[in-house]
Amino acid sequence: MMSALAKLVSVGTALLTVPLALHYLGVERYGMWMILSSLVAMLSFADLGIGNGILNTVAAAHGREDRTAMREGISSGFFVLSMVAALILLVFALFYRHVAWHEFFNVRSLRARAEAGPAIAAFVMCFAVAIPAGVVQRVQMGLQQGFIANLWQCGGSVLALIAVLTAIYLRAGLPWLVIAFLSGPLAANIVNSIVFFWVLRSDIRPSWAMANKQSGLNVIRTGLLFLLLQVAAAITYNSDNVIIAQLLGSASVPLYAVPERLFSLITMTATMALSPLWPAYRESIARGDVEWARRTLMKSLKVAIGYAAVLAICLMILGPWIIRLWVGEAVKPPILLILGLGLWKIVEAGGLALGMFLNGAHVVKTQVVFTGLTAVVSITAEIILVKQIGVAGAVWGTFFAFSLFSILPYALLTPKLLRVIERQNGAIK
Repeated sequence: MMSALAKLVSVGTALLTVPLALHYLGVERYGMWMILSSLVAMLSFADLGIGNGILNTVAAAHGREDRTAMREGISSGFFVLSMVAALILLVFALFYRHVAWHEFFNVRSLRARAEAGPAIAAFVMCFAVAIPAGVVQRVQMGLQQGFIANLWQCGGSVLALIAVLTAIYLRAGLPWLVIAFLSGPLAANIVNSIVFFWVLRSDIRPSWAMANKQSGLNVIRTGLLFLLLQVAAAITYNSDNVIIAQLLGSASVPLYAVPERLFSLITMTATMALSPLWPAYRESIARGDVEWARRTLMKSLKVAIGYAAVLAICLMILGPWIIRLWVGEAVKPPILLILGLGLWKIVEAGGLALGMFLNGAHVVKTQVVFTGLTAVVSITAEIILVKQIGVAGAVWGTFFAFSLFSILPYALLTPKLLRVIERQNGAIK
């Protein structure tokens, strides 16, 4: 219930900020805003995958009821992430003045060019601090207490909306709008960390004394695998706006980004339902209950694909009307884009269900191979198709690459993987 509320608030905040930001910033600066939004997801691998390594470590230790291993993993991961955040800030500070940031956004107006550098700086500062602050969410997910994280996420989304409305009311520039949007979730994570680690679960609070080389290496080793996976996935899923900006200009980004934001409702809500399965799979496999994992995987695939198909069809039919009601005549998406987004979200939902199982089963190397191949094919196809058919080419390139080089191989390999896990756990004699 709390997860649903948190996602509804998060989705509602995202939807409300679209028309507000679009009309306030204008088409070109709104394109910059959308590119920065994409970077939030694309740079999620800046924590070197250690956040996901902590999640898996906590879930496995929880399944074994090993509190010492849990705290060692949390402590080691937290201090490594703190060093990563400090390194990001240092490197950015060294290179900031030597990069023409307006060229990255491909903007032309004087105001957009002037705001490009400060907007990137605001984004990097908030993002770096958020890396160690996000450890608490990974721990809560690993303990299957995601409802606590969702509660704080809900508060962060509300705070972000209030901050964005305030920035627009004060006629603040794009850098302040970026700070307003990112500071809400960041503040929520910081307060969540204080309450969780100092009040609710002080027994697993990060401690320098509990951090050690072996635990750190274990978390880093697992994290690096997730890093490779996250990099490839980020390139596949979140490069669309950047490619469109480079090939067609930032002014073309809203034509793609606004309808994509509408269809992202499918991904957001599917992720909301499927994310708790990751640590649940990890814990069940650690306990030797492979049959539960098998049944849950099959059920989640059917529900995820069915749900996504129903909602995608509705949005393909009503999407143009909803967008016109939502942002007016500023964005008129082509039918080919609407159709492609609908099909992509159905396939993506199936991939999410499979991905949660594979992450929980700690089958990361295989995912890295196929996701990396998908990323290469996806980028190539997107560049070719955007040049040929415009913004719609971005989603069709992703759809074909993901279907052929991720979904198909996983569908063939997963049954074999389940049998291997059963043998390893003694389920098959």
